[in-house]
Amino acid sequence: MTSPRDQVLVSTEWLADYLSAPDVVVVDGSWYLPAQARDPHAEYLAGHIPGAVFFDIDAIADPDTDLPHMLPSPAQFSAAVGRLGIAEEDRIVVYDGAGLFSAARVWWTFRIMGARNVAVLDGGLPKWVDEGRPLERGEVNRDERRFAARFDPAFVRDVGSVRRLLDTGDEQMLDARSAERFAGTAPEPRAGLRSGHAPGSLNLPFNRLINADGTLEDNASLQDAFAEAGVDLDRPVVTSCGSGVTAAVLSLGLAAIGHGRNALYDGSWTEWGGRDDTPVVTEDG
Repeated sequence: MTSPRDQVLVSTEWLADYLSAPDVVVVDGSWYLPAQARDPHAEYLAGHIPGAVFFDIDAIADPDTDLPHMLPSPAQFSAAVGRLGIAEEDRIVVYDGAGLFSAARVWWTFRIMGARNVAVLDGGLPKWVDEGRPLERGEVNRDERRFAARFDPAFVRDVGSVRRLLDTGDEQMLDARSAERFAGTAPEPRAGLRSGHAPGSLNLPFNRLINADGTLEDNASLQDAFAEAGVDLDRPVVTSCGSGVTAAVLSLGLAAIGHGRNALYDGSWTEWGGRDDTPVVTEDG
């Protein structure tokens, strides 16, 4: 039987062996923070894993909100990924140019939309390149496919449900931002947001789960990291971050160790910290 980790991660060796399989679709899900001054699509055009299509999380998103890269409707998602040549029964492998960063967000998006078999490339493009594996340039155009999205609301939370979980304690809130941003001692990179965290939430910076080579830590280390952050793995977890990207790294880590009861707060701190009617605390209260 396939382990939970093997269901959500594939190795570069596996992808190299199955790259030409007709049911395997490789997706470049690279995205970077504005401060990084990197153009993910330009980098994709300059060199990507052969056959990979580019998934733009800012374009395949809800067009009717000011919040960044929020989930699109199932119909919008189906149309967009269908044009990329992806169907829900394909074996979808997502990677990014950082190693493990935005690929987890794209993995989570496919998962919530009903993709049957989607995983993240462990170590991403940097590991692929370091191993001397081939790249190709330019755009990839696959034949259009039909993606029949089946949205699963169990994997996502909105601001109202986060208010309720903070009141009831039925779910644990786990924040992937840095310890300094969580504490409110470092400013938020987006203008207009308050500093601090939602009361009662826990903090586990996403990079705590990632090895130096961009791979996800082994399961024992993942379990240690969640335990050190105060997470009870017998209870449901809702992940959050700045804008819903690195929260998905925590969701991926939870899935890898077989924790199935986890969801992601899509609006994350951009929504919570940008409102004036949501409670915020700092390390000094």
